[in-house]
Amino acid sequence: MSYGSFGVNDANAVKLWSKFMAEAERESLEIAPLIGDDDNAIIHQKVETEKGPGDAVTFNLRARPQEDGFTESETAEGNGEALSIFSDKLLINELGHVMAAPSENTIDQQRVPFNLRAQCKNGLADWWSDRKSVTFFNQVCGFTPQTNTKYTGLNGVTAPAAGSGFTRQIWQGSATDDQTLSSNDPFTVSMIDRAVEVARTGNSIVRPVNVGGKKKHVAYLSEGQVTALRTDATNGRWNDITKYAYSGVDVSKNPIYDGSLGEWNNVILRRSQDVTRGVHSGTGAVDSESRRAVLLGAQAAGIAFGMKQNGPNKYRWNEELLDHKRKLECSAWAIWGLKKTVFNGTDYGVVVMSTYSAT
Repeated sequence: MSYGSFGVNDANAVKLWSKFMAEAERESLEIAPLIGDDDNAIIHQKVETEKGPGDAVTFNLRARPQEDGFTESETAEGNGEALSIFSDKLLINELGHVMAAPSENTIDQQRVPFNLRAQCKNGLADWWSDRKSVTFFNQVCGFTPQTNTKYTGLNGVTAPAAGSGFTRQIWQGSATDDQTLSSNDPFTVSMIDRAVEVARTGNSIVRPVNVGGKKKHVAYLSEGQVTALRTDATNGRWNDITKYAYSGVDVSKNPIYDGSLGEWNNVILRRSQDVTRGVHSGTGAVDSESRRAVLLGAQAAGIAFGMKQNGPNKYRWNEELLDHKRKLECSAWAIWGLKKTVFNGTDYGVVVMSTYSAT
């Protein structure tokens, strides 16, 4: 009886390992529940670049009509309101990484009880998971000190935007910038309430997403901000936050609840160590004593991949044996891009909540 095997550089193994690595990366990616291919997703996956050539996708938003309309004895003809169409552009490019190890033909593999090739695959899955998370928060937090686009989805970062009559960044207490926040300005539920107010008012609302038939926003807090929220025992607020789960929502069918802290004012609270630090408004440098939590709505960011990278095979996997097959190099790379959605100079689906957090 013969048994099939899939060795290094086998064509089938390359496809299988690409699929398995993508699945492993997604399982460990805490923002994975935010990604979807329709306009109800917080990270809207654009499919245009998967279907044809091009290194960018431009997408549009029609602004809400604002004029009075007409009534009796008023002329309708010639008094129409012009359409206001705004656009944003998402760039894609190559990004990847290489892991190196002794091959299975060496004494090094003989000496250890684990498979070095498999560890390369797992290491690359971890690298991609970490990089996607850092990229997302650099974008939505408006973390402009990071100028290396390898860490920003291959698109530039823009600061939290302000428009006529509204803003996309709020501060705890009386502060009006990140650097003036003090230890008297920790994260509290009042920040969530204020962010919801900002999200729901003005000419450019932050549209909620549909979760289990209910309209919700999602907020990410840093670890220090979570600690501040947990230790703020005023009126049993933490108990109020954590008792959300079973108020008519089937949590098991809504992955966006998986791993969440709880809910406040129809905002699902999640945590991430990649929520960025603040930014000094004068120098543009990192402010080490503040953090930028974010409230997110539908289409807060966009993500896109290149052709032949749809479904589970998001990554191109390659293995090379060097030095007379004694050294192994494994690489995983993708043609992709991610950026915060900005229309008419305004962040479309993000409100930044800056508080003191020196952790």
